[in-house]
Amino acid sequence: MQKRNQWRKLSLFLLSIVGFFEVNGANKKGIDEKINDWFEPIANTWEGLVLTSIPISENVSIPLVVILLVCGALFFTITFTFINVRRFPLAINVVRGKYDDVDHHSAEKTDLNVVDGDVVNTIVDENKDGEVSHFQALATAVSGTVGLGNIAGVAVAIAIGGPGATFWMIVCGLIGMSTKFVECTLGVKYRDVGSDGTVYGGPMYYLKQGFAELNMSGVGKVLGGLFAILCVGASFGGGNAFQSNQATQQIITLMGLEGGATGVIIGVILAVLVGIVIIGGIKRIAQITERIVPFMAGIYVVAALIIIVANISKLGEAIGLIFSGAFSPEAGLGGVLGVLIIGFQRAAFSNEAGAGSAAIAHSAVRTKYPASEGIVALLEPFIDTVVICTMTALVIIFFNMDGAFVYGGENGAVVLKSTGQAVGGVDLTSLAFDAVIPHFSVVLTIAIILFAFSTMISWSYYGLQSWKYLFGRGKVADITYKILFLLFVVIGAAATLDAVIKFSDAMILALVFPNMIGLLFLFPKVKLELNRYLKAIKKV
Repeated sequence: MQKRNQWRKLSLFLLSIVGFFEVNGANKKGIDEKINDWFEPIANTWEGLVLTSIPISENVSIPLVVILLVCGALFFTITFTFINVRRFPLAINVVRGKYDDVDHHSAEKTDLNVVDGDVVNTIVDENKDGEVSHFQALATAVSGTVGLGNIAGVAVAIAIGGPGATFWMIVCGLIGMSTKFVECTLGVKYRDVGSDGTVYGGPMYYLKQGFAELNMSGVGKVLGGLFAILCVGASFGGGNAFQSNQATQQIITLMGLEGGATGVIIGVILAVLVGIVIIGGIKRIAQITERIVPFMAGIYVVAALIIIVANISKLGEAIGLIFSGAFSPEAGLGGVLGVLIIGFQRAAFSNEAGAGSAAIAHSAVRTKYPASEGIVALLEPFIDTVVICTMTALVIIFFNMDGAFVYGGENGAVVLKSTGQAVGGVDLTSLAFDAVIPHFSVVLTIAIILFAFSTMISWSYYGLQSWKYLFGRGKVADITYKILFLLFVVIGAAATLDAVIKFSDAMILALVFPNMIGLLFLFPKVKLELNRYLKAIKKV
């Protein structure tokens, strides 16, 4: 009853926002415009701060964050001898539960000293070190990464960088698998468990505790606090506002809606639905995402496969465009580096390898071997970028085979030759699907809403964990964060795509700085955990 009253109050609060702006905005700017006028300067400022670049030529410069991501991912891939390829079959088996007995019956003492609501002595029998299973942790984390970045983000990348951006997105996904393994192993190793069995984990914890073990506690506290602050911002941006924006845009386009308060009203409805779920915590989120993620991914992947099969005669040409465009970019972007940067930036936004966010979800897994979950986590960038993003890219490339638009659009949009209309993000992807499967935009709208919904509820957990790290684990801190999070659902629905992308990119990519610094110092701990786990499963 108490939880029901909490979300009822939140929904009434959000609905009051619409009334306030409608009254105060009469005969003036619409509510959507008022919100965007406030939000856009913030987005521009953050983008300028985070995407500080090193000039390479007159037309091209490389953001420092991209350099850090690429070099870090390559380093981990080589250091762990291509674990992204060699341990791929093992990851599948761990998710399938083949090695569950290793966790259930291992006599090796765990680092955790509390359990999930049980008497301590029952730990050997019930293995309650954590809150969710390997599959649930993967589903929750994948739901936070497999989202509109795969649908709208890919469209933005191709609109600006042409087909060649797809190649660099795939490369980023492949090497990002190694980074994801490192950060999620550390997330489990250094997690904290409350007296009630609730798990708290993520980069803020492994930065603080890991650096303390290296006698650098001051550095760890600073990096951990910085990550937590940025993660809260990222949960409002890429994990929330971007999802809300594109889901709202798809609903407006499909239903032919318009008006000053349309975005806000849709945003309020989304916020109420999200609020109902996030009140329940990680267990409720895991239960929802383990059902939604396979279903929505199945819808999207099957539709993409239908289009790929329908255009099978053009597949060779499309792949040729991807490879040639990767090294001979179109639209005067200033050389190969221009397309590489776009590809890596969009892939980083999509799979978040190096950002550390997924380690928060993976830290809640029931396991005594941190590396077991790191192995599972390396599947994320593969599913997210190598499979789903590539499928989206092929659908859009097929759509443009006959010259529907010219690559190299501004602000993530292109101009259709047939109508002169500027389209970008989810609208471009929707048009590409509709061109082969008439009226599929209706089904795609449902899939997009599910993608957005699951991503928002997963990121609400990431942001809340960071918020609690900063402000404590009390109920006041909890409800304050959730109110702010739901407000950004509304803000994202009302703001423009350009402003939302700038803010979302900046917030998520900002996480890379404290997280990657930590990973480069703490990776030897991961090597020890990997050897420990491999030794344990050899006995099975």
